[in-house]
Amino acid sequence: MGSGETSPTMVTLHRELVAHLGPEPDAVILETPYGFQVNRDAISAGARAYFRHSVGLSTEVAPDTGTDADGVRDQLRRADWVFAGPGSPSYALGRWHAQRVGEILCERVRRAYGVTVLASAAACTVGFAALPVYEVYKAGHPPVWLDGLDLLGALGLPVAVIPHYDNAEGGTHDTRYCYLGEPRLAVLERELPDESAVLGIDEHTGLVVDLDTSLARVWGRGVVTVRRRGVSVPVPAGTVLPLDQLRDLVSGQGSRSTAPGAVPVPRHPSGGLGESPASSPVTLQEAVAASESRFDRALAARDAEAMVAAILDLEAVIAAWGADMEEDQGGEWARTVLRGMIRRCVRLVQRGLDEPDATLERIVPPLIGLRGQLRTRGAYEAADRLRDALAAGGVSVHDTQGGSEWHRTQKGAAAPSPE
Repeated sequence: MGSGETSPTMVTLHRELVAHLGPEPDAVILETPYGFQVNRDAISAGARAYFRHSVGLSTEVAPDTGTDADGVRDQLRRADWVFAGPGSPSYALGRWHAQRVGEILCERVRRAYGVTVLASAAACTVGFAALPVYEVYKAGHPPVWLDGLDLLGALGLPVAVIPHYDNAEGGTHDTRYCYLGEPRLAVLERELPDESAVLGIDEHTGLVVDLDTSLARVWGRGVVTVRRRGVSVPVPAGTVLPLDQLRDLVSGQGSRSTAPGAVPVPRHPSGGLGESPASSPVTLQEAVAASESRFDRALAARDAEAMVAAILDLEAVIAAWGADMEEDQGGEWARTVLRGMIRRCVRLVQRGLDEPDATLERIVPPLIGLRGQLRTRGAYEAADRLRDALAAGGVSVHDTQGGSEWHRTQKGAAAPSPE
C-alpha cells in the first residue's frame, strides 16, 4: 500500500483481504517501523482499534523490544495475517535484518502463506533495494539505496518499491516519489541493475498479488508505476494482469509505446479483490474541501441548518481519520478549517443578535442544536466557543436535564454558569 493503510480509504480492501482467512484469524501488527518513536504504544493502540472497529479484525502487536526475537519469528510464522506500516524504512531494515524477521517474511511469500500487508515505510523494504526516506528528506543525506528484504524477488520481481509515489505535500517543491523528487530519483535510478526497475505505488493505492492465481491487481485511487531509466509505464487502478506480464514490464520486455494503456485490463470483476477508482472513498483532503464547499453554498443561501450539517459532517470526518498511523495526513489543517467555519457562524450570530427576536428564532436554535451535538461527540472546546459567543452577543444558554434553553439578555452581560 502506498499510504492510507489505517484510514477510511483502505477499509474495504482490508475487509476483503481478511475475508479470505476464515473466522478469527491469527493477526499480528509489527511495531518495528515506528518502534523508535516515544508514542509507539499509542500508535499501536490506534492501529488495533482501527482494525477492530473498521475491519472487524482482532490483532496482537509484535513489539520492537529485541528481547524475544525467537518469539516474534514464531509469531510471524504461524500468523494468518501480518501487517507493518509507517515509520522509518532504515530503522525497520536494521532491526529486521538483525532479528532475521526478514527471512520469515520472505518465507511467507515463497510459501504463499496467509496475507502479508506492507504499507508506507514498510512497503519501502519489500524490494531488493530500499529508500532511506528519513535520512534523505529530513536530514539531507545524499540519496543512496539500502539493502531491502527482497520479498518480491521471490516472485521474480527485482524492484525497488517506492510508496507515496504521487505525493504532493510540497506544493511549490517536488515531493513525489516518497519525498525524493525527480532529480534525486534520477540519480538513484542510474545505480539500479539493468534487469531491475522502480515500482511506484501512489497514495491510497495498493498492489494486491494473489499467489494462488498468479495475478496482480491495482486497487484504490491511483496507479502503480513501473519505471525503468526514466521511462514510466502506469498501471491504472482496476487493472488485473498476470504476474508474468508484470515481470516483463520490470525487465523492460513489456510494451512502452502507449504508457497509460500499456498494460491491458483482462478483466474487471464486479466482485473479488479491489474496486474501481470511482467507487473509492475520498481522502481527508477531499472530504474537507467538500465540507467547506457545502458550507459556503449554505452560507450564500442563508441556510443555517445546512451550515450546521456541513460543520458536523467535517467533525465526523476528522474523527474517522483520527486512527490514521501516518504522522501528518492533514488532521491539523482539517481542524483549522473546522474552527474557521465555526468562527464564520459566530460572526453571523453576532449580527443576528442585534436584530429582532423573530430573526433570533431562526438563527439561534440551529446553533444551540450544533452545540448539543458537538458536546455529544466530545467536541467540548468548540461547544464552549459557541456558548461564549452567544453569551457575548446577548443570548444566555442554560443546560438542563431536558436539554439546552436560551433567552435574550443585555448584550455583553455575563451568562449564567452552565450546569
